[in-house]
Amino acid sequence: MREITLSQAVNEAIAEEMRRDETVFLMGEDVAEAGTPFKITSGLVEEFGTSRVIDTPISEPGFVGLAVGAAMTGTRPLVDLMFGDFLFLVMDQLCNQAAKTHYMSGGKLKVPMVLRTNLGATRRSAAQHSQSLHALVAHIPGLRVALPSSAYEAKGLLKTAIRDDNPVVIFEDKLMYQDKAPVPEEEYLLPFGQANILREGRDVTLIGTSSMVQVCLKAAGLLEAQGISAEVIDPRTIVPLDEATILDSVRKTSRAVVVDEGHRSYGVTAEIAARISEKAFYHLDAPVLRFGAMDVPVPFSPALEDLTVATPDQVAEAAARLCRGEMFHAA
Repeated sequence: MREITLSQAVNEAIAEEMRRDETVFLMGEDVAEAGTPFKITSGLVEEFGTSRVIDTPISEPGFVGLAVGAAMTGTRPLVDLMFGDFLFLVMDQLCNQAAKTHYMSGGKLKVPMVLRTNLGATRRSAAQHSQSLHALVAHIPGLRVALPSSAYEAKGLLKTAIRDDNPVVIFEDKLMYQDKAPVPEEEYLLPFGQANILREGRDVTLIGTSSMVQVCLKAAGLLEAQGISAEVIDPRTIVPLDEATILDSVRKTSRAVVVDEGHRSYGVTAEIAARISEKAFYHLDAPVLRFGAMDVPVPFSPALEDLTVATPDQVAEAAARLCRGEMFHAA
């Protein structure tokens, strides 16, 4: 199977869906000629023209509001939000309008809109361009939230998102755009709410999101060298969350470590850990451990920024101590 970058996979998904359905269009800052700062959408305007690949003004509330209205009236907008940090600017349009329209209209209206954006630190972009804010939108009923962990996942999840009749927010890790993975040439979709077991194990379950899936896989390799068998799970979507797969794994291994790049407090790790504790408590041999970003604004200093995100060594050490029965607190 061919290997392509996550950037190429996203570009392919957009192009394929625009060819398949003429109601799909792309809008955002610099999505046409510039191809966005990450060059994800390069080449699309040449094929589809400026009526379907639309450069917007620098007004995130304005163009997301336009997308909500366009989705309500029969099209399928794909909105490119240049940085996930800009979510704060569009919370009313996304969380108050798009998320609630279907409910408040008694099911008569729908908002089949996708908001594509990114997350992740360690790119030296400072506190206002390095945040991982997926927990914010996951808290809002009516929105679906996807977190691809590879090029394969990015293409399959984005195609599913574009065809979904609900508003979807999909986050890509900005450091993974040049990472390659096997991606089929033939069409495929990845279902929402169905986790992927990337590695089977018997001693501890490692649950990672987005780029933290790769951290968990590397940690599992380190644990194997110590004779510890780790199961690695990628939830793919946190809304809907495949709770059953996670709980089945934890009931088997009796231990769990949850790793996410969002801030540790009040975030995704807390939610997943709570569900495990509530529904698999009597199968646990140790407390559920959580690794998230430190509860500080992401520093610009490389030496400090690198400390805010979990590493494979840290996850492996914590999991090993958990398996040995040692009390351990993940900072």
